[in-house]
Amino acid sequence: MKKTLTSRERVLRAFHHEEPDRVPIQYLDNPGVRVRLKQHYGLDAGDDEGLLCRLGTDFRGVYTNYTGQPIHPDVPDRKVDPVWGTRTRWIENEAGGYWDFCDYPLLDATEEAYDNWPLPSPDDFDYSVVGELCRQHPDRAIHIGHAGIGDLMNSSGMLMGVEQAMMEIIDPDSPIQRFLDRRIDFQIACLERELDAAKGRIDFLWMGEDLGTQRGPIISMATYREFIKPRHKRILDLAQAWNIPVMIHSCGSSSWAFDEFIDLGITIVDTLQPEATDMSPAYLKSRWGDRLTFHGCISTAGPVAYGTVEDVRRNMRETLEVMMPGGGYCMSPTHCLQENSPTENVVAMYEAAREYGAYRESSCQ
Repeated sequence: MKKTLTSRERVLRAFHHEEPDRVPIQYLDNPGVRVRLKQHYGLDAGDDEGLLCRLGTDFRGVYTNYTGQPIHPDVPDRKVDPVWGTRTRWIENEAGGYWDFCDYPLLDATEEAYDNWPLPSPDDFDYSVVGELCRQHPDRAIHIGHAGIGDLMNSSGMLMGVEQAMMEIIDPDSPIQRFLDRRIDFQIACLERELDAAKGRIDFLWMGEDLGTQRGPIISMATYREFIKPRHKRILDLAQAWNIPVMIHSCGSSSWAFDEFIDLGITIVDTLQPEATDMSPAYLKSRWGDRLTFHGCISTAGPVAYGTVEDVRRNMRETLEVMMPGGGYCMSPTHCLQENSPTENVVAMYEAAREYGAYRESSCQ
């Protein structure tokens, strides 16, 4: 076996297309899954760090808390996001439930409403947690950002509904264009403060934009290049100024945009739903494996949700055999693990990642 590395060393080697000691491991979940896993491992209800350690995860993320005054009014029977003003309601399902978007406060809004929709100041967040996280985890791979950074179409749909968002975003005269620029301005200002607070300790920036249905592109290439790509470039410019790589989250059949990502300077792609068109591990690895690092591929709508423990282990082994050679791969679920995933399947998923994810000395490139 190869010499054991720290999590940070392991992730950075994978990012540089070098084979580490084992595949880096990521964990994403919905709350109910986390509760069940803590019970399975005999952990206290608040011991998130203990769970991440038990699963063998290599990543930690910076998430600052909003400390400003409320700028969006409360709504009965709704959760109102304190930053963006989106509204969600609790929807029961057979596995538990979900806070789903509703009401859409910018649906059919006036131009004035768009321009005056309140956003907080970047100063209204607690950036002290950044340095604290970096001190607590000197050997982990630490990221700033998340899938909602740069996420323009998806986030707009949460405020005005998907249909209106898709129509507005292709209209150069729509007030949504100014709103999207305000959103990017705000996010970049927050990221700059996080980078300053981390004092050079951040390993990558995570951003996102859902670009695919299960069968193909959700927008045209022309739309992406005119309305999305220039705004994404602003985030890439920030990351390049700090000399950190960028990972982009994109659900569905999104490989049609991978060459555009590369042109921007994106080097890591997240999600990678294998059941979507042109998203199979073999296809991705053969076409972009020398230019992109992949983070994902373990479907939350596949064996981990609907199969047996042996199905999960087989899927893990087959995926790792394709994606691991030459580095450039981090094991992750394609999205947050959903509450219809049995506890034993999730446990088997992470056990298999450690068992099948080890590199041998003889596999060095």
